[in-house]
Amino acid sequence: MSISTATTAQLDQMIAALRDGEHRWAGESLASRRDLLLQVHANVAAQAEEWVRVAGGIKQLPAGSPLLGEEWTSGPWAVLGYAGALSDTLARLEAGRDLLAGYPVGAAPGGRVSVDVLPHNVFDRLLLSGFRAEVWMEPGVTVRETRERAGLGLLAPEQTAGVAVVMGAGNITSIAPLDVLYQLYAYNRVVLLKLNPVTDALLPVFEAVFAPFIDRGYLRIVTGDAKVGDHLVTHAGVDAVHITGSEATHDAIVWGAGEAGAAAKAAGTARLDKPVTSELGGVSPTVVLPGRWSAADIRFQAEHIATQRLHNSGFNCIAAQVVIVSKDWPQKQEFYAALRAAFTNAPARPAWYPGCDVRVAEARRQHPRFEAVGGTAERTVLWGPDLGDDAESAFGTEYFGPVLAVAELPGTGLAFLNAAVDVANERMHGTLGANLIIDPRTQRQLGAHLRESIARLRYGTIGVNAWTGVGYLTARATWGAFPGHTLDDIQSGRGVVHNSLLLHRPERTVVYGPFRPLPRSVMTGQFSLTPKPPWFVTNRTAATTGRRLVAFAARPRWSALPAIFASALRG
Repeated sequence: MSISTATTAQLDQMIAALRDGEHRWAGESLASRRDLLLQVHANVAAQAEEWVRVAGGIKQLPAGSPLLGEEWTSGPWAVLGYAGALSDTLARLEAGRDLLAGYPVGAAPGGRVSVDVLPHNVFDRLLLSGFRAEVWMEPGVTVRETRERAGLGLLAPEQTAGVAVVMGAGNITSIAPLDVLYQLYAYNRVVLLKLNPVTDALLPVFEAVFAPFIDRGYLRIVTGDAKVGDHLVTHAGVDAVHITGSEATHDAIVWGAGEAGAAAKAAGTARLDKPVTSELGGVSPTVVLPGRWSAADIRFQAEHIATQRLHNSGFNCIAAQVVIVSKDWPQKQEFYAALRAAFTNAPARPAWYPGCDVRVAEARRQHPRFEAVGGTAERTVLWGPDLGDDAESAFGTEYFGPVLAVAELPGTGLAFLNAAVDVANERMHGTLGANLIIDPRTQRQLGAHLRESIARLRYGTIGVNAWTGVGYLTARATWGAFPGHTLDDIQSGRGVVHNSLLLHRPERTVVYGPFRPLPRSVMTGQFSLTPKPPWFVTNRTAATTGRRLVAFAARPRWSALPAIFASALRG
């Protein structure tokens, strides 16, 4: 329903209807909730082509662009994977089985419990060969507690928790659907989803996808401006709010706008007296550990970092913004040349998200030595920002666009890694994700110290030779800021989403990937059959591979694998 037809009275009626629907949701058995989820899974498969077409139009991508692969994988593929994983959780709960049976439970530094969540089955091992992920629980959480508390709201499905308003994101089209499902299943709430105006064109797609929930009164979807959102989040009939967006948007919702909001925040008098969870982005670092790299390694990892920044034109909450490089790395200049070339030569695409030109202009204004590297007018590299400068905006302001800062620290080996971890923790604003790039030889030299350094990084997702965006796409992983932010210092937000195992008190997800793609991975002794990943901005067959991955997720079968591999190898 659009803002032109949804009056305040109609919004009130929707909330009242959802409150009635909550009573019916309490009566839905685990089996019926699983059936609803499987209907959504089927609807996503049926709507996938239209979903990608509309998303491509929003992002101004031509119909034949390989970049549409991003829309296939970060749109319907992500939701299909999550719906399938969550339905498996429901089936286990219904059967009274241990949710973590078949998931290796181990130990992480600091006495933490870890749960291996990727790969989970043979198809994971084939389609994401060389990638793995584990969820670390908060310190003090025992193995017994991890097993007993997994399931969250579904442990007592009859005890519902009211109506949640989900303020949808405008950049990645799977965010809002995934957030809706998490509210329904993890928190046991019915939901009113307000779309970000940027994604209003997807309303018919989402209504078709969620028709089973809408028909039963468990979900309503609306569009509208900030006034609509303000009416919803402050409504007495709304019990919880989830926000995906900027820190400024969060503060306007929680404290109020302008001077009055700033005064309320200073006084600690929030406008909302209900739970607020959020995912708000931040400044994400990528730490490049020095080693002896081949020319092919340098080119591949330069493309990897370019992808971390330029995927979705840089309009990602998890986009890498600051690359930290050793000042003493002998191959530093070769790497910089490759990084510049990767930025310049990446496929041209519009800077489609509102306000990009303003943010890029401000970044350039504050860094007179910026380089407009070409490829598009907006692409910018900020060379040499001072990590010791407390006023440096590259470390404190999320640019949300194709702007990358490259900073240096002295040292090599463990000394460099320790210094980089300190900088990432103390100088970067936000805690959503951090990336480490390390060659196998250096990784072996560091041994257990690498895992200990990962434990010191205060980020919700950490990628080792894998962009943290892979953690977003991993259904059984958690996604969100590092725990501990307060409403008056929210940074990257509070709480997690995704988490299809419904783990209680997770701290972080750690994702590992291969340093080299196929065939060099096999030639150099790494076991990985993954060629250039389909999310790389330089992948020539990303759209075809993405489409085939979606078809496979809709109906997994061995016969579909050869076509997926053939497309991936041509990428």
